[in-house]
This record gives sequence, C-alpha cells and structure tokens, in this order.
Amino acid sequence: MLKEDEDLDRFLKRVDEISGLVKELNSSDPVSQEKAVVKADELISAFEEQGGAEEPCKTRINRTVINTRPPPRLTSPQKKAISARAEHFLKILEKDAEDRRKRRKENETLANALKEMGNEAFAQGNYETAVQCYSEGLEKLRDMHVLYTNRAQAYIKLKKYKEAISDCDWALRCSANCIKAYVHMGKANLALNNYEEARKSYKKILDIEPKRANLVKEYLNEVDLEEKKESQEKEAQEQFEQGKENAMSVLELLQKLEKPDQISLYYAGGIRLLSETIRHCTEQTLFRINNGFSIINGNNIVRRSLAMQSAEPHCDELCTSVLELWKAVCKGNEENQQLLIHYSGKHLVSLLPSRTCRIQTECMNLLGLYTQTQYGRRLVLQNLDLYELVENLLGFIRDKDTTAICAMTILGHLAAEIRFRVLFRENFTTMFVPPFADLLHCEVQVVDETMLPLCISMMNSMTEDNVIRGKIASCQEFWDVCLITMDDCALCSPDKSSKHCDLLFALLGFMMNLSMEITLAVEEKAVHITARCLTQLCGSDGGIITRTMGLLSHILPHSPAAAEEAVQKGIVKKIFRLVKAGGKITTHFSVRTLSACTKVSQQAREEIVRVDKKFSSLMKLLSMDEELVVGNAALCLGHCLEVPGAASSLLGSNIVKILLKHAGGDASKTAVQQNCAVALGKLCTAEPRHMVQLRELHGLEILNSCMKFVT
Repeated sequence: MLKEDEDLDRFLKRVDEISGLVKELNSSDPVSQEKAVVKADELISAFEEQGGAEEPCKTRINRTVINTRPPPRLTSPQKKAISARAEHFLKILEKDAEDRRKRRKENETLANALKEMGNEAFAQGNYETAVQCYSEGLEKLRDMHVLYTNRAQAYIKLKKYKEAISDCDWALRCSANCIKAYVHMGKANLALNNYEEARKSYKKILDIEPKRANLVKEYLNEVDLEEKKESQEKEAQEQFEQGKENAMSVLELLQKLEKPDQISLYYAGGIRLLSETIRHCTEQTLFRINNGFSIINGNNIVRRSLAMQSAEPHCDELCTSVLELWKAVCKGNEENQQLLIHYSGKHLVSLLPSRTCRIQTECMNLLGLYTQTQYGRRLVLQNLDLYELVENLLGFIRDKDTTAICAMTILGHLAAEIRFRVLFRENFTTMFVPPFADLLHCEVQVVDETMLPLCISMMNSMTEDNVIRGKIASCQEFWDVCLITMDDCALCSPDKSSKHCDLLFALLGFMMNLSMEITLAVEEKAVHITARCLTQLCGSDGGIITRTMGLLSHILPHSPAAAEEAVQKGIVKKIFRLVKAGGKITTHFSVRTLSACTKVSQQAREEIVRVDKKFSSLMKLLSMDEELVVGNAALCLGHCLEVPGAASSLLGSNIVKILLKHAGGDASKTAVQQNCAVALGKLCTAEPRHMVQLRELHGLEILNSCMKFVT
C-alpha cells in the first residue's frame, strides 16, 4: 500500500473516532464524558506530535483521578475546553482534507496524461513501455481502475497472464462493475488453460449488463474451442505414442512430403494418400501439431500450382489434391479451419474462376464447409476478400449444374450475417441486383427448380437490412421482374408442380418484405401487384394464400386505386371466407386488408353490411386477444357504420360494451383505443338508441377521455 493510501486510512479512522468522541462528550453520563476527555487529549497530542497542528491549543483539562463513585460531573470550563480542542482538531482535519483534495486533482491530471502515453505506446505495439506508463500513472492515482485494465491488457500481450489477473482484481476493487476487468481476466485465464475460471469471468459480465449476451456467447465459445483443442491434442499425442497405425502414417507421409524439388505427380500422390489417411479428429490434430499446414503451404511447387502459375504437368491434379486434403483436415475441426484460412484463405477465392471443374467443385465444397457454421462464417468475414468472393460466386448463378446451387447456398449463408449485409450496403444494387434480375427474367421452366427459391431466399436475407431493402423497393425494374415471375408461375400452375409452388411461396415472402418500404415504385406498381395477388387467392395452397394476403395488407393501405381494384374483383367475400377458416396469421393480414378497402370504397362497406349479417364476423374479431386484429376490426366497423341502417342492425347486441372495453382499456397500442373510441362515437351518432346502453355503462366519461382521438 502506498503512503497516500495509508494516510487516507488514518484520516478516515480519525473521522470515525472524532464522531464518536463528540457523541460521548454530549452524553449525560459522567463516566462517558470523563473517558471522552481522556481520549480527546490523546488524539490531539498524537496529531500535534505529527506536525498536524499549526497553533496548538494551550488549554489543558485538569484530570485528577478521584477514586470515588459516582465520578464528578465535568465543570463548565472543562466542557468548554474540551469543545474548543475538539473544534480545533476538526478544523485541522478539514484543512487536511482540502489539501488532500488538491493533491488528488493534481495526481488525476498526471495519471490521465500517463494513461494517454501508455495507450499510444500500446497502439504502436510497445507493450513494455505501455506497462511502464500505466504503472507510473498508478503511482499517482492508486484507485484509477482504467489504468489497471489497460495494464492488464498490455500484460496479456506480453504473456504475463498472472500479472494481468492481479491487475483485474485491483480494477474490480476500485470499480465492482468494470466489464473490461472481467473480459481481460477471462482472456488471461484462458491463456493459462484455466477454463472454468475464464467462464466464470465472462459470465460475470451478464450480471452487470444482460444485453451483452451475444458478446459473452462468443467469449464462451472461444473457451469451449480452446478446451476442445487441448483435449484433441492430448488424445492425438496418446495415440501416436501408442503407435496406432493411422497416427504413425500421418507423420510418415508428412516427412515424405517435406522432401523438396520433387515432381508435381509425387506431391499429388503423397497428398492423396494423406487425405485418405485422415479419417477422424485424431489424424486431423496430428496433421496440425506436426506442422502439416506449414509443410504443404511451404512447398514451392504446391504454391505455384495453387497460384495457377505453374506450367508443369499434373499441375491441376496437384491443386485438386491439396484442396481435397484441406477438406479432409478441416471438416468439423475449428482449429484447423482457422489455420487454413490464415495460411491459404486467399486461394479459396482466387481458384473459384478456374477452368478446371474439379478445382471449382473443391473450392465450393471448402467454402460451403466454412459457411455452414457461424464460427466458419466469422472466419470467412474476417479473413477473405469478400468483394472478390461475392463477384466470383455470382458468376455461377446462371449455370445449370450443381456449382450454381452451391454458390447460391454459400451466399445465402453469408447473407444471414449482419456484418456481411452492412458491408454491401453501398454497392448492393450494382453487384447483386443485375444478376438476380437477369435470373428472374429467364423462363421459370429453364432455371433449375431449386435455384430460384435459393436465390430469392438469399436476397430476402439481404433485405433484412433496411438500407438494402429501401434500395430494392425503390427499383421499378425489380418489381417488373417479380411480376413477370408471378405470371410464369401462374402459367405453370396447372401441372401442380411443387417447384413452382416453392418458387411462388419464396417470391411472395420476398415481395412482402420489400413492400414494408412504401416507395414511389411500390405505389406505381400497386394495382399490377394487386391484380396478380387476386389470382393467387383463388388457389388452394394455404401458405401462398397467407403470403398473398400479407402482401395485399402492405400494399392496399397506401394505394386507393389498388384497394378499389381489389373490391371490384370481389376481395371482400374472399376475405370473409378466409376469416371463417380461422388461420391466425391469415386473419391478421385479412382484417388489415379489409380495413384498407372499407376506408376508400363505399362498395366494400355496403358489401360487408350485406354479407356479414349483424356484423357477426366483425364482432368475433373484436373479441379476439390480438390487438392488431381488434384495432383493424374496429376501424373497419367504423367505416361500415356510415352505411344507412348499419348501426340499427346492432341494437340488442353487446357491441357498446365491447367497444367501450377496448376504448377505455390499457392496450399497448393506442391505435386500438382510438379506433374503438371512433367506432363507438359513430355508432351512437348514427343510432342514438345506443346511447341508453352507453349511459348505463357510464361510457360518456370514457368517451370524453377519448375525445382527443376522435376527428
């Protein structure tokens, strides 16, 4: 402990003693008062001996010990003397505290300056200098937790893990909720193979900030992988020491492949034998711990074949054998995947456009191996040239073989990652849209039956980014090709081909997603989209009908012309048939679509009054638990009450009670309250006899509170 810390402890101890002393001096008990007098003189004398008092008080209390009981009470002069000395001592303490505050402020300035110097040294990789700066800062300000965490980070770089853990402990003493301390403590424990301690450190982060769950999950995965790696290496070493055949073969083959200046066919054959030997995790691990990656990638002939710079015979065969070996050693082995992408990741991208089909296929297989797991996708995103990768993959989507499907599957996996979507925001329309639109322009019968749904699914994933979604939704040409594809699917529908149903299902979901962005292009195409959707509502596929209604529910509220078109084509009756069928999601979309139609169309209102006798279906919808359904049903009812006689048909029902319940309820969406209040107001205006029930239910007070919603 530094001198400053010791002084602070003494200071705090004195404050506690003086506080207790003052309380005892004010006591009515003579014994307590006498003890307080003795203690006061002792404290004052001790402080004066240390040079704390500038002008010692000259007053002394005469304390003659009288061995009688009860002890005499203190005289008034004695009390005054004690009070004077206590007051003098408190002034000294106050001055001492002020001096301490000034010194601390000066030390804070120096400590911050040293921290910045340390940060600069750390950024330049001068970790020893950084440690020295942070240490000097701590000499100035012992309780500055950021200096401890920064120094811990520098210690980790220097592989001084125990020192890092100690600094994290000190940081947590200074600030119990210091997340960086737990992060660095976890990393240091992980480096020391203290896996459980590392997990405990990372999990502590969630106690402080539960929203950091994804970050903690990544840290914990890292611990699991490191523990798994250690276990694999231990088991592999044991099998090697036991002389297991496959284990010995891996080392022998690596030794043969280490021979320099052999012909391509020699290396290709040896690598194929090695690939056949590697069947399990043990062989994969032995390949790694025996420098297999360095041996293969350090070979000049292998390097030239991978770079497609060799004119030697069997160059393509050697290249293919290396790719097959990589697949064998990386399948299911995260540590090997990391090493491979570090050593030769660039080749996975550059070899994709190869004219040799086998090389293309093996590259696809390897990339597919990576992108099918979140860990592998993260390695791809962090290490590969993504622009070149995407450009190469998109070049395959017009092919009619399995490479196109593999390429689109890889892109689909990558599109699920936020980082990937954000990276391609700026050039999405130039890189992704043209080949996709070109693919949709093809006749549906020509394209592979799984290709288009995969492509649409990938694009749909990309539109989860609102910037990308807005760009596509604004592209009129894009909507045109979507409509053409819908027409092609409609033409193919008589053959009941499942591939066309899958394609249409995917396309409708994509269009639903895009229509969340109401752009000029969407509004201009709304009538055409509606016409295609009405055709699909005549089908029998429940999934397609649901998505069709979802698309209409997005389009019609923003296009009166499209809503009128839908009403003219008989959508009201179709909606009531769907609502009676009872699907929850379909009902949600249907009621929203119905409210859009009744808003702009008198024909729709009259048709509902005629079809839905006494509003029996709307009454059921108003009694549902889903707020969005209730809100849209109330909106629809409010529109229909403008039809003469509609309000009278509800006499004798409990509609007033239902609407009043929602208008005065605690719905999370105020639109529900607004729509129900408006409908209730229209109901009583159109048919005053409903006012009787409203008054009986004390509804006027509720309506008055909702008047701000009524327009």
